[in-house]
Amino acid sequence: MSDETQDLSKTIAPELAENDPRNLEIVEVREGAFGAHGTGDTSGFGGLTRPVVMPGAASRPFGGWYDQVADDLAALVPEGAIEKVVIDRGEITFHVRPSELLEVVTQLRNAQSLRFEFCSSISGVHFPHDTDRELHVAYHLLSMTHNRRIRVEVSAPDSEPHIPSVVAIYPTADWHERETWDMFGVVFDGHPALTRILMPDDWPGHPQRKDYPLGGIPVEYKGGTIAPPDERRSYS
Repeated sequence: MSDETQDLSKTIAPELAENDPRNLEIVEVREGAFGAHGTGDTSGFGGLTRPVVMPGAASRPFGGWYDQVADDLAALVPEGAIEKVVIDRGEITFHVRPSELLEVVTQLRNAQSLRFEFCSSISGVHFPHDTDRELHVAYHLLSMTHNRRIRVEVSAPDSEPHIPSVVAIYPTADWHERETWDMFGVVFDGHPALTRILMPDDWPGHPQRKDYPLGGIPVEYKGGTIAPPDERRSYS
């Protein structure tokens, strides 16, 4: 973390400095209410300043069974496949290089000491100011054998939003990957049928991205009719 960022963490959010700011990554500083500024707001909210903070790499020992899982996984995957391990709010996340994702999740599923058999969900996130890593995808994995939960996270740039599909390893990922594509525009290479799942097939853009325009989108009600006021059902 740069000296400038450390100063930001101390002046903007002093409570962050108490948690060792070297382990935090400030990717943006938002000004004003809801990140809006220059609006002529006289309520006082226009003067708000808030850092957008990403948790940094954790230091050993992680605690509990986290160290065992991290050691076992590191021994099974290529060197450098795991970019960092994050412990935040009592949960462990393995940040993985996209090129090594399939190898990592295969080992997580198959290795007897790991046995994360079930992918319960996949979450997409858009961080416009996380340069060259704007799109994040988190995989929530459950080991029913060992009663453990972990998270695997990969990232991709807006300019090349491609991540390997894990459907062949975790079939439950099928619709989750389709939703992440639909909402965020992440392309899952190798997916058997990467089509929209919530929005119409011809819908422009991806609605949960931070740069998606708000409002002004016409809505069509095909085949729907609205009765005149005097013909509507009364609920009183």
